[in-house]
Amino acid sequence: MKKALLLFLLVLPFFQCAFQENAAQPVKPVPAFLETQFDQLYSDKALGFNIEDGHFVFRIFAPRANMLELALFKSAKGQAYETHHMIRDDDGVWEYSTNKRLWNKYYGYYISAENGKGDIFNQNILIPDPYSKAVSTQNNYNINARSFIYKDNFDWEGDTWVKPKDPRDLIIYEAHVRDLTAHPSAETDAPGTYLAAIEKISYIKKLGANAVEFLPLHDFANIEIPYRDTTTALFNTWNPYARNHWGYMSTFFFAPENYYGSKGNMVADAYIDDKGKSIEELKTLVKSLHRSGIAVIMDVVYNHTSTYDPNPFKLIDKKYYYRLDKNRDFISMSGCGNDFKTERPMARKMIIESILYWMKDYHIDGFRFDLGAMIDDETLTSIIREAKKVNPNVVIIAEPWGGGKYNPEHFSELNWASWNDRFRNGIKGQNPHSRPGFIFGNWDEGVSRGDASRFLMGSLKDDGGQYADARHAVNYLESHDDETFGDFVRVYLGKSKENTVITDLEAHHMLTPEELRYHKLGAFILGTSQGIAMIHSGQEFGRSKVIETNEYLDDHQGMIDRNSYNKDNSTNYINYRIAKQNQELIDFYASVFRLRQVYPQLRKASRDALEPFYADSEFGLGYRIIPENSTEKELIVMINGSQDKTAFYNLPGGMWSYLFSTDPFADERVLNYITLKPSSGTILIKH
Repeated sequence: MKKALLLFLLVLPFFQCAFQENAAQPVKPVPAFLETQFDQLYSDKALGFNIEDGHFVFRIFAPRANMLELALFKSAKGQAYETHHMIRDDDGVWEYSTNKRLWNKYYGYYISAENGKGDIFNQNILIPDPYSKAVSTQNNYNINARSFIYKDNFDWEGDTWVKPKDPRDLIIYEAHVRDLTAHPSAETDAPGTYLAAIEKISYIKKLGANAVEFLPLHDFANIEIPYRDTTTALFNTWNPYARNHWGYMSTFFFAPENYYGSKGNMVADAYIDDKGKSIEELKTLVKSLHRSGIAVIMDVVYNHTSTYDPNPFKLIDKKYYYRLDKNRDFISMSGCGNDFKTERPMARKMIIESILYWMKDYHIDGFRFDLGAMIDDETLTSIIREAKKVNPNVVIIAEPWGGGKYNPEHFSELNWASWNDRFRNGIKGQNPHSRPGFIFGNWDEGVSRGDASRFLMGSLKDDGGQYADARHAVNYLESHDDETFGDFVRVYLGKSKENTVITDLEAHHMLTPEELRYHKLGAFILGTSQGIAMIHSGQEFGRSKVIETNEYLDDHQGMIDRNSYNKDNSTNYINYRIAKQNQELIDFYASVFRLRQVYPQLRKASRDALEPFYADSEFGLGYRIIPENSTEKELIVMINGSQDKTAFYNLPGGMWSYLFSTDPFADERVLNYITLKPSSGTILIKH
């Protein structure tokens, strides 16, 4: 009865004018007693632009709108050549359908709505479709986007997902599309683009990685409000670069970032109007990676949107889509912007449909969810359930914190993998000043010898860890956040101070024998630990992020950067000259990853086959891998984290020989015992 009453109140004014283009009347305000029903409205209709029974159909969910018009344009600029009043159903979905062919046209919506206190943008602006598959955007913080009606004729040539037999088979290379090729040393035809990234596939493959995890590819708010400009709606005191380079500010959840397309640019106030070209180019990149056996994982941000850009959801109905305080102002527990209310039925629908769209239309193999703890449980459960219906081997990874919450154990219960920050902190350390970790001969806060042994064996719950299954452990030492592993080592050793200007970048990057020893030990531990392995681009050559000297008002130029989210410059770009300079470390990573592939028990042995294996000294530890079938041989992984003491191990009976070591081994055969040098690791194999 209430639903019927709501339909009557909201739709009645349209009956007399539904087919009269200029005679529509605004919907009357909804009575207060029906207001709370908006929060639970849901529709299973396809939103955005779709072709149904030969008709071009446009739908948008806007439950509090009083009136809505579809506007059509012939270009990314200029006035609409047609506007059409849309009809609202009782679930809050507005619709317009036509039998006209509208390919290569632009569109958006004009909305009349009560959005409440806290809006910083004029309600009369054109709102692009939140379900846009392609957009044109202007290079300023207002973006002035228009949705583009793109006809997709991409030829996948039989491509499908790269299916790992087991997620523990993954060696993930976390990378930023633009950073891979924007530096002149990359020597690519179109630096910083999807197509240029194809030219670096051979480098990634040679390293041994079999998956690339790209930082966000959703079209995002990459331009922030001008620095210290008092004429803007918000006063930017935080970012002299006025940029968000990494991409953790999604605006369109179905469209690729067009700055990375071949038509992309960053000319102030220019339009990036590639007419869907970036769609084709990203798909070409995915297909090319798949041809090399490399899976593609997308970093996705569904927990918040930008504070400053006119995100469509914010302008359509912020009360429905966002977490608000009692004054109806935006909440930012994420610390990054406007927190998305994932538990709303239509917000959940959007997230799941976005995931499935990228899987089906772009052949994406997996996803890493930024600040995953901010997504409600029902949505988390729905995501993995629906994604596995499409691809049972889809890779689903969480950043298991956000909004003051931290719960990797719970993600494991939901069958999600997550970043293993306990591995990172325990092995490398939480920070190089006061909390270095195991590889520096130290125990980080709350970490013991038994904990370190557990990290090697999958961080399993039954051993006191956080994962029900080692398939859920994404082990890593470096990500895009915080210092690079190389800078962590440099700062710990005192070679570099974070507040000291670096004048010779190549000399700064040159790894000393001592640095190389720590890098090799970290790589060895990562490569011989149960679970999924991940490195960040540049980790393989000891990359340092040194802030580029430029015209921006940055007091830290020339110094090490531990939060380079805003720098579209050589601070973040991969310098392949420096990579070549430290080729020895690259070769070591490649050899460790090759060993990991040849001996699968180093990444995915069952827990029953693993036994902790300790030396006589505090930092001498490892584990023994008992053969589980006739094709395997027994292995012992041994690591000495002490910086100055040897580690003595008594060996089980039998004949053993060196399989791999961080240091060249002089003797091939080993009998009853072995002594490990400080800061070294070895694998023995039984004959």
